[in-house]
Amino acid sequence: MSRPSPSRLRPSRLKTYSLIGRKSKVKLEVFGSAPDPGADIAGFIDSLPDILAGRDFRRLVALLGAARDGGRPVILGMGAHVIKVGLSPIIIRLMKEGWVTALAMNGAGVIHDFEIAYAGQTSEDVAVQLEAGAFGMAREPGEYLNRAIRSGASRGQGLGEAVGRMIAQSRFPHKSLSLLATAHELGLPATVHVAIGTDTIHFHAGASGAALGQTSLRDFFVLCSVVERLEGGGVYLNVGSAVILPEVFLKALTYVRNQGRPLRNFSTAVFDFIQHYRPAQNVIARAVGKKGRGFYFIGHHEIMVPLLAAALRSR
Repeated sequence: MSRPSPSRLRPSRLKTYSLIGRKSKVKLEVFGSAPDPGADIAGFIDSLPDILAGRDFRRLVALLGAARDGGRPVILGMGAHVIKVGLSPIIIRLMKEGWVTALAMNGAGVIHDFEIAYAGQTSEDVAVQLEAGAFGMAREPGEYLNRAIRSGASRGQGLGEAVGRMIAQSRFPHKSLSLLATAHELGLPATVHVAIGTDTIHFHAGASGAALGQTSLRDFFVLCSVVERLEGGGVYLNVGSAVILPEVFLKALTYVRNQGRPLRNFSTAVFDFIQHYRPAQNVIARAVGKKGRGFYFIGHHEIMVPLLAAALRSR
């Protein structure tokens, strides 16, 4: 086999142009700056580079501000991990100040919210408890929550309303830190979307499949009524739910649109510590209309949620 001959292409034949005249994506005016040591949170946010997530974060803060100013909903769809990393006080303050106008959570969120209110502690050691057959066997969550859900079903309430009412009317020592009780007291919609068999209270003696299904289904339609009002600048936030709430949100969207309601002008954002398929597709790519925006932020909840709250409160 003969050796290939050297290429006839030569660097001397390159066609070049001036860097000065080239169109570039990054220019000095979008660079970040080192914030002053005494800068407040607004100064810190202003110091972020106006690039990628830095730009998106500022845009989301502006959209959330416009939603509140315009009386549009800000729905917080959240996984239980948000409660487990100590963010309830921050979310409660956002609710009281009008930055969050509706809550949607999965069944695990109800358990952690109750445990904080009742005992001031939550999140058992699953590995240790599972091996001993004791995981999820704490008596009070099964008794109180299942009783509240059955009672709520008999009154025609949703699951979130029923549990929030029970905690708000209780003498639990830490009920002021309950998201559901706070929503009940503020008159904000709080919905719970249950997958049967995913939550420890489902195998306790007081569990009623009929009551769980009835109250959670009612909550789905309550959420639909809030999603309907997103049109015109509302915002849906998905924080820490990889499957349940992205799926529920997608179904709420299609239900509302099927009823002839336009949903084209609203925005969404996902906060999670890794990127998941369903939030990226259901909440961002598939959900927003032509006038909407979708954002995905990667970072630990215990850092990103306080940062967002501080940015909003400094606005």
